[in-house]
Amino acid sequence: MEMGNLEASLLQMMNERSLGLVKLREQTEKSKKEAIGSATRVSDLMVDAVNGGVQDVFVNEKRIEMEIRALASTVLRFSKQTDQWLAASHAINDAVKEIGDFDNWMKTMELDSPKFKQDMMISSMRIPISHRIQQLR
Repeated sequence: MEMGNLEASLLQMMNERSLGLVKLREQTEKSKKEAIGSATRVSDLMVDAVNGGVQDVFVNEKRIEMEIRALASTVLRFSKQTDQWLAASHAINDAVKEIGDFDNWMKTMELDSPKFKQDMMISSMRIPISHRIQQLR
């Protein structure tokens, strides 16, 4: 019977070993699935974090582009206004110069008028009266 006990013990050990291996495989498979699930969650969180940053950058880029367009429009409008003010300023400056030129001309005429009158009187005295009458006709 000793042989029978030995065989039974050996069979029992083999069955226990097989059950242990099955349990170990099940536990390994379960741990593997948990590890894959955890890795997937970590990967998803990392992708979300990166995508969130990219989305923020994209939104900021669009906002900056809009502000640049608005600023360019404002600069163009101010540039046109500046050109208009500059043209108006030049026109006023030219008008003031013309007024000054006219004023100088008038002063010159006022100063020259007595001399002109005197010159005319002198020259009319030199021309004989008969000549003067013929010129008037």
